[in-house]
Amino acid sequence: MFIKDISKPVKRIDVDEKICGTTKYLADMEFKDALYAKTLRSENARAKLLSIELPEMPEGYFIIDKDDIPGRNKVRMIFYDQPFFAEDIVNYIGEPILLVVGPENEKVEELTSKIKVNYEELPGVFTIADAEKCAEIIYGKDNCFADYKYGKGDIESIKDTAAHVFERNYKTGYQEHVYLEPQGMVGSYEDGRVKIVGSMQCPYYIKDAVVEALGVEYDKVQIVQSNTGGGFGGKEEYPSILGGQVAAAVLKTKKTVKLIFDRDEDIQCTTKRHPSDITLKTYLDKDYKIIGVEADVKLDAGAYAGISNIVLQRTIFAVIGAYNVKNVKVRGRAFATNNIVTGAYRGFGGPQAFLAAELNMEYIAEKINIDVLNFKRKNLLKKGDFSSTGGTFREDILLPEIIDTVDNMSDYSNKRKAYKNTLKGIGMSVFFHGGGFTGNGERDIIKAKVKLKKYADNKVEIFVANVEMGQGASTTLKKIAAYILEIPFEDVIFTNPDTDRVPDSGPTVASRTTMIVGKIVENAASDMKANWKQDKEMEVIKRYEHPKGFKWDAEKFVGDAYNTYSWGANVVEVEVDPVTYEVDVNGVWTAFDVGKAIDERIVEGQIEGGVAQGLGYASMEVMKSKEGKLIQRTNTDYVVPTAKDFPKIHSKLVNCPYENGPSGAKSVGELTTIGSGAAYAIAVQNAIGKPLNEIPITPELLMEVMENGSEN
Repeated sequence: MFIKDISKPVKRIDVDEKICGTTKYLADMEFKDALYAKTLRSENARAKLLSIELPEMPEGYFIIDKDDIPGRNKVRMIFYDQPFFAEDIVNYIGEPILLVVGPENEKVEELTSKIKVNYEELPGVFTIADAEKCAEIIYGKDNCFADYKYGKGDIESIKDTAAHVFERNYKTGYQEHVYLEPQGMVGSYEDGRVKIVGSMQCPYYIKDAVVEALGVEYDKVQIVQSNTGGGFGGKEEYPSILGGQVAAAVLKTKKTVKLIFDRDEDIQCTTKRHPSDITLKTYLDKDYKIIGVEADVKLDAGAYAGISNIVLQRTIFAVIGAYNVKNVKVRGRAFATNNIVTGAYRGFGGPQAFLAAELNMEYIAEKINIDVLNFKRKNLLKKGDFSSTGGTFREDILLPEIIDTVDNMSDYSNKRKAYKNTLKGIGMSVFFHGGGFTGNGERDIIKAKVKLKKYADNKVEIFVANVEMGQGASTTLKKIAAYILEIPFEDVIFTNPDTDRVPDSGPTVASRTTMIVGKIVENAASDMKANWKQDKEMEVIKRYEHPKGFKWDAEKFVGDAYNTYSWGANVVEVEVDPVTYEVDVNGVWTAFDVGKAIDERIVEGQIEGGVAQGLGYASMEVMKSKEGKLIQRTNTDYVVPTAKDFPKIHSKLVNCPYENGPSGAKSVGELTTIGSGAAYAIAVQNAIGKPLNEIPITPELLMEVMENGSEN
């Protein structure tokens, strides 16, 4: 099959096995004579480790702890603050202390249960507010893993002249990834090298972490991605911890070691979406034009920094929303607490930011008694405007067309008027996502490299480190290569990455795989096509080329944070039950600008999954922590949406192709989950006729607001 129209759907290369249930994930794979591993975890949120009392270990059973990390007992992420195994102090409930490893799984479980850890409990910090007060210092001088400030214009100059000033606070909670397949790694020792096979998004992240943990040469570690049942960011940085732990066990035992979580353990100890506390102070002139915004953004990073500083950057760059504001002053802080560590999650700080920005627009419009859609249109960004960081929007911004499209699809404007005082509500959110790594990250940090190899039978293999995890990357990259090379789709080969075979094309994060890596594949394919010799082998290696004219100051956060943006608008329609305070979602409509859709069916799948994930975040996905212990700790306690919870999601594309993307493609995956939570919250508050300022919106919250009124 030749690819003549790159947007026209093709059959995904992984579809048959997944539909039939024959795909082999890590737990389905057989590893001869493998030892089982079980993690002993802290039961205290913050405490000194005084001593550990071990049972007598039978022959063939092992304890793996901090003393078995021959290199550096710190995980290589952004900062080196999180240990593979606890040292002198534990900082959250669930922190790994040691592994018990042995040939019989039941015996490993029994031995683990007999270990007694003696603690000296220390005072903990469990809320953003307490961390900010610094009553107890658990990190640095101020409990801040990151404290950023940036701005543009002169906010002070407009404070006295503003006709209207509004200040309001917004809050969001945790969100659990609930990927299909729990976390897992299997390590083996082969010819003096450590090989790790596992469920992951970023093979080279794990390789870097393992190399430093073992203190070995780079070529002594091999990382292989097994079929991965979902990630959503949860398998970005966290698997590096497991990789280092398994590697240490392999090195000590010289055996194959299998560490695979069950679902409860996965929920109780892996990273979550960052809870947020965002305050916006907004200044308007007499014509209702936004002339200034001050934002104070606070995230709960949990016990270790992880990648919270990067999530925070995304949040503070998006918190102004999709609006043109000339005077901006933003502060963002990621606070250390003794809660579970938070990390990467689809949208990467965007859902928190746009929840605040969009609810804020609704709140202001209500206060000044102006139609909210007119208010939004008056303030929308357009080509030639400057971003919150002072970067230039160089491309057409199709937000008016996107809004018109979703308005017509949903009959939003008419329903908004008709639903007053009916317990029915409809809400619209407007938002964006900056594709790829921030600023100069792709050029100076990632430095992605791609290889294409043509074999004598004229088939071509793609060598990249980017993974298929259900999002369709394998099919998309194959289409890009086949389309440029003008060869049958079936003649392009894509296999799961193995660091012994593939160059480092960067991680599968930041909605960069199609836009960034796909463009490098396209360039490599163009070179190969130009030098094609039938029945002859050849290789082409290409590196990332940064578009010209973009500037970024990473210290001051000034300039082009992203080279291009994807845009969207969501409309959600709801009805509130006056007796049970339950909310039914009666309609969902979306319109997106993703550049050029490489495969419309894959894009549609991303839209449906992403929108549903955002709706779950805002409605039913309740996860709270008390004194550092998660209250919702199992799949029974933590509720996620099913196919029956939401109606059909109607979607249309209103695309402005990106010249530096393959065939004009921009980012898709994260954009689709950013706006639906905000649209849902707006719809619910319109239904009850009272403002809301937090998610998830539970029946209990609605009962309190409807009976007692909003506190704000």
